[in-house]
Amino acid sequence: MFSPEGPTLRELAVQALSSVERGYDLLAPKFDHTPFRTPDSVLDAVTAALLASGPYDDGLDLCCGTGAGLDVLTAVCRRRAIGVDFSAGMLDQARARGLGHAGEDGDGPRVSWVRADARALPFTAAFDLVVSFGAFGHFLPRELPALFTQVHTALRPGGTFAFPVVAPPRPVSPVYWMLLGFDTAMRVRNALWRPPFVMYYRAFRLGEVRRELERAGFRVELRPLPEFGTRRDGSPRARLVEARRAQSAL
Repeated sequence: MFSPEGPTLRELAVQALSSVERGYDLLAPKFDHTPFRTPDSVLDAVTAALLASGPYDDGLDLCCGTGAGLDVLTAVCRRRAIGVDFSAGMLDQARARGLGHAGEDGDGPRVSWVRADARALPFTAAFDLVVSFGAFGHFLPRELPALFTQVHTALRPGGTFAFPVVAPPRPVSPVYWMLLGFDTAMRVRNALWRPPFVMYYRAFRLGEVRRELERAGFRVELRPLPEFGTRRDGSPRARLVEARRAQSAL
């Protein structure tokens, strides 16, 4: 699962016994060589979908990590793209990618980075688009209402909160049991060790997430990502959730 440039088992163990913030600070230099980085195929599919629904002026990558999602924002946003994360180590790696300025022809958006907790965003009505990739396992279900309220506040009226979701594996799949085992191990770890390391792959359920988004004031649409095909029952293997903040009343 890991390339030779990725973390060793010992490094992963040290990370897993740290807090979420400290753990990602430690993992940051090798994060892009792990399966935890969002695959380019997902980023490309989301970019294509957002180009079709745009254009957008200002975008925010929520929990941006090492900045892979900023490639999506720089492709679909015209003015500004900001990455926000609470791990200083991950932001250092993101800055090192060299996305700090618009292109030489002046057409690209201006890129910047902000260290902040996604549950206390320092923005109000600042963005037309907020995206996030692979971060929601770090939030407990009870934290989602406050998180979605923060995103709603950061968006301008009519703005979009977009993120991909993959259909859950079926119980007959080895992946199902692998994820169940991981979540079980994390729950045991958190019962025995402090501070907790919040990372649960099976806690982010689309039906519950949709209800919480609607309660936060979003209108939710699910767009299939055709690049990933369909399951045996004809349902999409992957979707893009597009949650839109209502326009201001006239």
